[in-house]
Amino acid sequence: MAVSLERTRVDLGGLMRVLGEHLYSSPSVAVRELVQNAHDSIERRRIEDPDGFATSEPSIRVECDAENGRISIEDTGAGLTKDEIVEYLATVGTGYTRRLRDASADAGLIGYFGLGFLTAFVVAERTEVWTCSYQDPNQAFLFHSKNGQQYGVEAAEKRPVGTRVTLELRERFRELSDPHVLSALVRRYCGFLSYPVRIHGEHVNERPPAWRDAELTNPIRKKRALLELAERFGIAFEPLCAIEVDGEACKGVIWIHAGSTYGTSDHRDVHVFIRGMLIGDEDRELLPSWAGFASAVIESVALHPTASRETLQKDAVYEQVKGELREALIDGLGRIAQSEAATWRRVLLRHNEALLGSALSDPRLFGLLAEDVTLPTSHGDLRVKHILDKSQGKLHVSQTESGGFEELLFRALGVPVVHGIRFAALPFCKAYTDRVRGRLVLLGTGKGDSELFQKVELSTEEQSKLEGWFGRDDVAVMSCRFAPRELPFVLVPDREIQLKRRIESDQADARISSAVLGLARQFTAQVGARPSLRLYVNCDCPAIVRLLAAPPERAARGVRLLAPLVSLLSETGEETRLFDVETALRDFCAALCETLDA
Repeated sequence: MAVSLERTRVDLGGLMRVLGEHLYSSPSVAVRELVQNAHDSIERRRIEDPDGFATSEPSIRVECDAENGRISIEDTGAGLTKDEIVEYLATVGTGYTRRLRDASADAGLIGYFGLGFLTAFVVAERTEVWTCSYQDPNQAFLFHSKNGQQYGVEAAEKRPVGTRVTLELRERFRELSDPHVLSALVRRYCGFLSYPVRIHGEHVNERPPAWRDAELTNPIRKKRALLELAERFGIAFEPLCAIEVDGEACKGVIWIHAGSTYGTSDHRDVHVFIRGMLIGDEDRELLPSWAGFASAVIESVALHPTASRETLQKDAVYEQVKGELREALIDGLGRIAQSEAATWRRVLLRHNEALLGSALSDPRLFGLLAEDVTLPTSHGDLRVKHILDKSQGKLHVSQTESGGFEELLFRALGVPVVHGIRFAALPFCKAYTDRVRGRLVLLGTGKGDSELFQKVELSTEEQSKLEGWFGRDDVAVMSCRFAPRELPFVLVPDREIQLKRRIESDQADARISSAVLGLARQFTAQVGARPSLRLYVNCDCPAIVRLLAAPPERAARGVRLLAPLVSLLSETGEETRLFDVETALRDFCAALCETLDA
């Protein structure tokens, strides 16, 4: 059976509606696309008509008429012949820019897809294009259309070489003809274009960005210009300092925010310009994930936009730009730390917690930050050096909220304890002790407890006394010695048993997904049955020594005084108390009165 080949039919009206109304996120993009077309027309004339270009004054003029709801964009570019009007304006998806880019390696063209002109039909009730080509400067044409599906072309009065696009805006888009609105849009999108752009005569891009300004040969002036640029774009997050980006795939500036951040704060934003035209300001992935305290403005001739020109293609060039921004930021932080001490102190003060996480992301950052960042401790925020000096070369890290046995014990010792549950604190401590110096002690673990409590072998009789005095069904009494010697005992929860009980509780089913809960229960199933609390009794404590040696009657009075302190000195969590505070205080007062009356 013969196969017949048929031509695919296109619903032009539906296609125009989809492309025009849904390709772009905002109607205001029409202004950008039409200015871009004007720019590319001037660039085309530079390439194809160098003599005419040399005698003309390259410019783009934007005007509006709010009363009649009109905007116009006029350029001194190459213009269009009648055939080019039909081929490029009246044919969806074709564009002279793409053909010219392929033929000219040095073309500074912005457009890619031949779709930008469609935006005119989205916002305009009627679109007019007055144009005169450099190829026939004595002949001008008028293109007009209401919906993009039908159009007319007619001869027009002679005009200078170039093009003027006039839009009679639809009612719901008349806001674009407001002078303030239009001026803000032109400044936003076109501030870096290489050809002059004027709106109502005002030059909006008179000063090129710092990386393209040939007059900025003085490093101090260039640094100031970069900071001013950061101030211009850093509306939400003002700059503390600026770092130049000078890569192969992009140029620009990164700035560190002046406002403080936390470890999980992510305030990255990146304004991306391609050949001077703003593509978007939400490509935060171009900056490293650890740089939530930074923003950037970059310009590239290598990045590839998507068809809407509002986002970027995630291709090899995109990854190259990510790498260049990462390297620029790391190198820039290093230069600030080395040569701008006051600025570096402000960076550390405002972003210390975030920088803790950054230090774990790259060995160079770790080397830069390890001795400067501070860790959250029971004595306040301290640098690692100060912690090690106070704790005989150890980093004691607690994995619980404040109020545990660690706070009691180490407050008595005058030793700072790192709050390991705070952002990046525990991983940083581990990295520091692995790479630099010191020993990591994780409190509340078997290994960590063995660092603190030295086991003591008592006689069977003495051990029985301690267990009888202080033991409970869920409390294991451990005889040991530890500092300070004046502290008689410390009640330590078994973290693994606590986790096992939480995971196996009915409430866990409602809080944790079944898959995660299953994995957690596989782990806790390996934890055997044992008391959930360990009471470490300090055999070096004079009170314990006297208690063990005292006659039974006197020992009993001493126990009645000491036993309530086990609860009063334990964690604040009710699950780790031997009895409630009210009972402990009542028993202590009763025992003290009994002793005084004896």
